[in-house]
Amino acid sequence: MGATTETIGAPAAPRAARRRIGVGVIGFGWLGQAHSRSLSALLSFKTQMPFDRLPVWKELRALPLAEQRRRLHDAELRRRLIEASGEKDGRRPVGTEAKPPDYDWLLVFDTVEGPHRTVAEVARERGQHPAETMIDLALAKDLDLFFLQPIANEDQDYALELMRHPRAVVTFSDSGAHVSQLMDSSLQTHLLYHWVRRKQAFTLEEAVRMLTLVPATLWGFANRGLVREGMAADLVVFDPETIAAEMPEVVDDLPAGARRLVQRTRGIAATVVNGEVLLRDGKHTGALPGQLLRGPLARTS
Repeated sequence: MGATTETIGAPAAPRAARRRIGVGVIGFGWLGQAHSRSLSALLSFKTQMPFDRLPVWKELRALPLAEQRRRLHDAELRRRLIEASGEKDGRRPVGTEAKPPDYDWLLVFDTVEGPHRTVAEVARERGQHPAETMIDLALAKDLDLFFLQPIANEDQDYALELMRHPRAVVTFSDSGAHVSQLMDSSLQTHLLYHWVRRKQAFTLEEAVRMLTLVPATLWGFANRGLVREGMAADLVVFDPETIAAEMPEVVDDLPAGARRLVQRTRGIAATVVNGEVLLRDGKHTGALPGQLLRGPLARTS
């Protein structure tokens, strides 16, 4: 990701966008998306592990979670699982599917903020094979433990460089894809509590602008992004001294019981959409004031 800043140079923004958000930020079609924190696949026994396609592991992982937990205490099965963990399944992972483990680049996700230790480091301290360490750490948390497999921006100096680039917008979305593999809904919260409150890399005003006016303008939503009479009353009421992301969770609430990851935030009092309170203290009020927003290309087609 370090080379990204060398490739964002592009034509300047359309004049209307420059007037609205300031010269130096470019319009839709000539910008780079910047992630405010590391982008990683979340691995766990509740979602995916890097060994799942290996025959011995595949047999185990097909079982209900409670049965997996019970069998992971079996010494002979553990021996076979650890022995098999170094095998290759011959299939190239697609997208954010779990990749074969590089234990020096596989992190124990035990706190939101970190620093996160590598599985290799913990295994060396314990005198264990790294796969055995992953099993033991997961069992100690009743299999409710995540491991991070970095994809990009693990070096936060790169992330900060990208965010500061005048032609970058702090956002990221796959439009709902990878809901059981990635958890990136906290990137806005991360900007506010990590880069503003802890690192003081941006002022609060700069960060709010980066999360509201800039993307609204670049995506072509002229009636959003500012608190102003006549514009959409979309507001987030938060405490800048306490806002922070919480640990992700695994839930099975999609149609047909499909699995996804969720990550909640503390320090947000209310989310207001079109003038109605949608969420209060993280709980849905029952109101449904939202609507599908279509960009300028869709609106003119």
